[in-house]
Parts: sequence; C-alpha cells; structure tokens
Amino acid sequence: MFKSLLATSLICLALTGASAQTQVEQWGIFEVALTGPTNGNPFLDTSFFVRFWQSNDARQVTGFYDGDGIYRARFMPERQGAWNYSTVSSAPELNGKTGTFMVTNPPPQDHGPVRVANTYHFAYADGTPYKELGTTCYVWAYQREEVQAQTLQTLATAPFNKVRMCVFPTHNDTNEPPLFPFEGKPATNWDFARFNPKFFQHFEQRILALQKLGIEADVILFHPYDAGHWGFDRMPPYVDDRYARYLVARLSAYRNVWWSLANEWDFVKAKQESDFVRIGELVAYEDPYHHLLSIHNGMKLFNYALPWITHASIQNGQAVENPASAEMYRDVYGKPVVYDEVKYEGNLSRRWGNLSAEELVYRFWNGTVAGTYVGHGETYASTNKTSTNSVVAWTRGGVLRGQSPARLAFLKQVLDDAPPEGIEPLDKWQNPEYGGQPGKYYLIYLGKSQPSSWTFLLPSPPMGDGVALEDGMTFKAEVLDTWNMTISPVPGEFVLKRKDAYFFTDRDGRAINLPAKPYLAIRIKRVKYY
Repeated sequence: MFKSLLATSLICLALTGASAQTQVEQWGIFEVALTGPTNGNPFLDTSFFVRFWQSNDARQVTGFYDGDGIYRARFMPERQGAWNYSTVSSAPELNGKTGTFMVTNPPPQDHGPVRVANTYHFAYADGTPYKELGTTCYVWAYQREEVQAQTLQTLATAPFNKVRMCVFPTHNDTNEPPLFPFEGKPATNWDFARFNPKFFQHFEQRILALQKLGIEADVILFHPYDAGHWGFDRMPPYVDDRYARYLVARLSAYRNVWWSLANEWDFVKAKQESDFVRIGELVAYEDPYHHLLSIHNGMKLFNYALPWITHASIQNGQAVENPASAEMYRDVYGKPVVYDEVKYEGNLSRRWGNLSAEELVYRFWNGTVAGTYVGHGETYASTNKTSTNSVVAWTRGGVLRGQSPARLAFLKQVLDDAPPEGIEPLDKWQNPEYGGQPGKYYLIYLGKSQPSSWTFLLPSPPMGDGVALEDGMTFKAEVLDTWNMTISPVPGEFVLKRKDAYFFTDRDGRAINLPAKPYLAIRIKRVKYY
C-alpha cells in the first residue's frame, strides 16, 4: 500500500553511478534512492546530501537512512524546467552520483505549498488563495487501519483543509501503538540513536493521503500528553535535535506539510521556552522550502514575533467570543492568526470539551470577520465499546458526530466567495462586526443579537485603506442565516450617501428586514466589482 501511494508523487531512482534523467511535476517529489552501508549505525555514521540546481537557483537537501541499506533524499522542485543534481556523502558508494531531470506543469488541482500572503492571510505558491479551515485529529495515524480509512472517508466530504496531527502518540490512547518512531521498547529501553523507518513510512502514507484530498498536514513535533509513559516528552536536547532533523529530512518535500513545534508547549515540563526556540530555529534552517512554522500554547503565549515563526497558532476560546478581541493578536504580531483551539463541540464534563455546536460556529464567524482563522474540534464521548470512536472523537479520527461541520461547510462557501486578498477588519475600534475589503465587499456578522431590521451602513475606510467610498456607489445585499445555512438576496440596490464622518448610508434611508433570530450575517457587494 505504501509503495502504491508513493508512486503517484515520487520518482525513485536506483542509481549505480551513471546519471539518469526523468521528470516530475512542479511541487511533486523527486527522490534519489541509493544503496549504501549497513554496518555500524547508518543513522549516525553516514552523512548524505544532494545538491539540486537550476541556473542560479540551488538547494541542498539532507538525505536520510530508510532502513534495509537504502538512503533517500527528497526534493520538491518549485520551478519548472531542467534541474541537475549531485550527491555528497561520507560513504563512497553514495558520493558523486549525478543526474538531470525535467520539472513539468502541475495538474490543475495542485497549487504548491501554502505561504503567508497579504500579511495576515495565506495563499498557495501559485497565488491561489488559501482560506484556512482546520480541524484537530491528533493521533489518527496511530489508530487501527479501518479507523484510519474511515477518517479519510470522513475528511473527503468534510469542509476542513488542514488537519493537526501528532508525530508522537498520546498516553490516553486505549491501546499501545504497533509502531513507534524509535527502535527499542517502551519506555526506558528506547534506542534514541536509531529511528524506526517503518513508523515514518506509515506516517508519510497519512500525509500523502491528506495531500490527495487537498488537505494540509499540520505536523506536531512535541506534546505534553506522554506524561513520562513513553518518555518522548523528556528526551535530552541532542535527541530532540536529531529527531527534528530526521523529520525535516523525510517530510519537508511534501508540499502539504506545516510545522507545529508543539501542542500546548508550556505544559511540556521537561523543556524550557529556550528549548523550543532552539528547535524552531533548527527546523527553519533545515527546511529548504520554509514551510509554515508555528507553535501552539497552553496557558502561556509564545513569542510569535520571532522572525522564523510564520503565523500565530493560538489556543484561546475567549478571544473569539467577539470580533474585537479576536483581532487584537493581529495588531500585536503583524502575522496571520490561526485560533487552532477555541474549545471543542462535545459532551465532556471538562469545560474545554462541551461547547454547543452553535457556540463553536459563532466563534468561527467572530474570528472570520476579524480577519483571523479558527480551528474546529469535537469531543463526543461514547459508551459503545464497539464503536471506532469508543472514547473521544475527533482527536482519534473516525466519524464526526457534531452539528458544526455542516455549518462550517457553509462558512467555507462564504470564504471561497470572498475577495482573494482575504477578509480584513473594517472598523475594529468601534464596530468590529464589519469585515471585508473597503469599497468592494462587506461581511457583517450580527452574532447572538436578534434584530428585526438593519439600517444600511458602511464604514468609511481610513485614508489610503482600500477603495474610498463615494456618494452614488451602488451595492447589493444578501442575508445569510449562518445556522440554517441559507442565503436570501435583498431586493433592489443600495446607493450610497455620506451620513457623517464615519459612515455612508443608503440615499433613500433603506433598512434590511431581518427574521429576528440569532446567528445572522449580511453580505454586501459592490455592483461594479461583482
């Protein structure tokens, strides 16, 4: 199964010293595989690098030992055309191998890795907007094969385009995993000098399966949920660094990878903040493609202003209880803000796991109009021991039970229809319910209020910010019921007239009739632009 999955994305070259030429799609994976020494400890004793170059663009890729005498180096070409490569190794049989290959057009559905765009937002490498709508599925790769298959089936029809997943297992799993990242036995007999290639080969299958669904894999390097059971949360620093290098060497060529240094980093008691700074700098340096990189907090926020951190990955449910507080982290860090955890829809007794679906969706919409992004989570306990989710979904995968995913699919439709440059907060200091792009597009979220009408008002943008509003501009409006997932066009058009220093209104003083229920939004588009 592993080989069949990789065949869709990897070009594997078994070289014997002669050069070879083949082709790979842009943002696919070109792989050099060589047979090398097996004596001693190949993970530590043999260095292996491959230099790829095209005119004045050169990348050096760190290779890795994959067991059974095979050494691999993976390259994700970001430019089309002819590329060259040569190998450098401490082992003679791996050194001095050369070749060329062609990089061709990618298929229409492949847009490359996700990057930061327009300061606070994201886009794929080809410029296609990426509107993040993520979920948590921390240890789905550790579940039974049928649960993993069911998870992929669920994700194939769910609205989520990012999945947060752990490399290490969590101690609240029901069963001991069949595979671990290191050779040896739990928990005091690990051989931290030898990785388990079979584990990583399986983990790569999961990342590739997500890629085929168009889903980003937010790979979590560390977490505190071991509690000493296996000891992965308290490895010495040199092992942490070796593990991070090996992981980057294996996974960085997958275009859908994001790096998350830790989940709830401040609860990992055997490590200091300085340890995560060191590991973060290492990952940023070792990754030749500079994938998105962040770290997730428990109670203490990390310093997201550090230059190697691409976006703020924040746990804070209170921040998205209104758009004004959701927006503030943007001002602090000047980077995209992703609220990867805002508590979970579920039925647990713990306060973090018992949000109603209505409340979770409400928090998503508050974050959206604030120009940020919000993550989904689900924690429904079950007493059915035969269920594939017998204890807690969705962290383990399987099926979704909640009511929020369908409403988030509706939000995704709204995001896909929004301006490609992203939704910005338009009147954050006074009327934070307004999001959009000035002069073109407005998304006003009314939240839990239940008005029977809404007077047409558009905030005048600050000088130089977006398209300035003027008398006579024409707009059309729609009423969005974000819970019942309906869109109701408002008859006629609205023609602007300045009301005061801060707002424009309709020249005829029109208001929009509303059904006096919560969770409504109003979408307004300028006629000229749509």
